[in-house]
Amino acid sequence: MKPPSAMHSPPTDSDAPLVLMVAPNGAYKTHADHPELPLTPDALALTARHCLEAGASMLHLHVRDREGRHVLEAQAYQDAIHAIRQAVGNDLIIQITSEAAQRYHPSEQMAVVRAVHPEAVSVALRELVPDAASETAAAPFFEWLHREGIMTQFILYSREELARFLLLRQRGLLPATADSVLFVLGRYRTGQHSDPQDLLPFLETLGNQPLHWAVCAFGAQEAACLTAAMTLSGHVRTGFENNLRLPGGELARDNAQLVDLIARQAQQLGRPLARADHVRALWAWA
Repeated sequence: MKPPSAMHSPPTDSDAPLVLMVAPNGAYKTHADHPELPLTPDALALTARHCLEAGASMLHLHVRDREGRHVLEAQAYQDAIHAIRQAVGNDLIIQITSEAAQRYHPSEQMAVVRAVHPEAVSVALRELVPDAASETAAAPFFEWLHREGIMTQFILYSREELARFLLLRQRGLLPATADSVLFVLGRYRTGQHSDPQDLLPFLETLGNQPLHWAVCAFGAQEAACLTAAMTLSGHVRTGFENNLRLPGGELARDNAQLVDLIARQAQQLGRPLARADHVRALWAWA
């Protein structure tokens, strides 16, 4: 990857501590992928406590049904959130996912978020607003998120999606305060492997737009990708949803080991870790 001096300067949270999020399970992996993948409320609560101790300030939450399938069900979310809160109190921000995972339509995705009324949510622009025809249904949902003060992170998979996000915000479909985005690196590379170079198109498209941006990455170079983001004052997401292995190729012991790895790298880079209350102040919709 080009050194920062070789790039135009992207907007940063240069004076802000690092927001370190953990995505401990995702929609598809099972215990066949890793025996420590947390799938139940109790397992998620234990993982949350260990990841908090390792340095995480946010947890990106997926829930499963009894067969282990990804579900968007309010009760399943509420059960998991309750268990996690029992374990960590308010010291972790719990961000629920609205991911369709090829099972749900936008109306169902928006309905579960309304039912759960979470502190934070992630939304994929390509799922909720796939085209111009979907804007009419999506606009009231985004207005509701803003009005209710639900911390919203927009998941973007390409520079084209980032450009569209910026345009929708300029047009007013998204509030001007919609300023938290997650750049997904390498999602459509062969084998879902990411490379630090994958960050460059996003930053080139971002220009001088003042966004709070974070990165997640797939595969063996996850740590290198997140280090690149941290070097450029971005924020990061790690965890079993995207990657199960340490940089040397060995299977990570658990999610907390991945969090600890990134926390140590942040320390070496001079990036202090944000705690949950600071993230609430930094990323809340005003």
